[in-house]
Amino acid sequence: MDLQQRINAFAKLGNFLSQFTSEGIRRKDEIPHNDLFFEGFQHQIKLAQEHNGWFTKENVFFALEGWSKQLTESNLNTWVEKYQFNISSPKTIAIVMAGNIPLVGFHDFLSVLISGQNVLVKQSSNDKHLLPFLAKYLEHVEPAFRGKISFTEGRLEQFDAVIATGSDNTARYFEYYFKDKPSIIRKNRNSIAVLRGNESDGELKALSEDVFRYYGLGCRNVSKIFVPKDYEFDAFFNGMYHWHPIINQSKYANNYDYNKAVYLMSEFQMLENGFLMIKEDANFSSPIATVFYEYYDSEADLKTMLDDRKDQIQCVVAHGFRDDEIQFGQTQLPNLGDYADDVDTISFALTIC
Repeated sequence: MDLQQRINAFAKLGNFLSQFTSEGIRRKDEIPHNDLFFEGFQHQIKLAQEHNGWFTKENVFFALEGWSKQLTESNLNTWVEKYQFNISSPKTIAIVMAGNIPLVGFHDFLSVLISGQNVLVKQSSNDKHLLPFLAKYLEHVEPAFRGKISFTEGRLEQFDAVIATGSDNTARYFEYYFKDKPSIIRKNRNSIAVLRGNESDGELKALSEDVFRYYGLGCRNVSKIFVPKDYEFDAFFNGMYHWHPIINQSKYANNYDYNKAVYLMSEFQMLENGFLMIKEDANFSSPIATVFYEYYDSEADLKTMLDDRKDQIQCVVAHGFRDDEIQFGQTQLPNLGDYADDVDTISFALTIC
């Protein structure tokens, strides 16, 4: 199987996923193997929602729609054009996936297979329904993938390298357990936004997408904002109001009530609007339904501080603050070349030989 075959297969997968969008499910007659997979995937989506209360219909479809837009032949060709693919004897790369948002490990899965290597997947118990089904679809549109994709629920065995994602605590375990294998080990990261006080209403409304999408559970979700001294939060809260129906989701509401009670009993100072709390805090990682904030005096000093703590940061949302910033509202819409932790997984996969 050559590179173009792999690209064509993933482009067909993207076309299959295009039937499942935030606007609803619409069957397309021209999709290959739809008789086998269309209704079955609807069932897997339902199972994913029932198994994990955070995987609502809206969030699952948002993830699927995002991947359908990325998995086009044009996007895939543009993504891979800078690499030299010369693997003659494929090795097996294991992937230990997180389960915080739907299909969160799909980019690693894609990167390993597009490189020409074999993949061994250990899924999170929180997200175990969608990917195996999509892998079966890949094997049907490109039979050469058969034997290159495997899943395990037990101990990882017979692999040559590993990509593992987890918390800071599990990363220490991963580093020890995989110390004899080439590896990418990912730890906790959070995303932040830098505000200047002159953001438009549209920018702040877009920021609400970065805060609330997937209930704030992703590493690309904004969990902390930096604001200038004497910042007035009214405009910020107005921008967030678009998401007020989120409080009707029971798991989110339970977290909101619990964290609010903790803050009140601890006599912490915080502001809230009935569905979101903001609290001044030096940490980057905030609880569900909470965004931390911190004041800054100097943008130059803030840049230095963020550079010193770059290993804790996934995305910086801003407007004109730094070269690698992400526009408001775009954190959950990464491109194929936007690698987690800025570690190029295709380059890593191509070194395993």
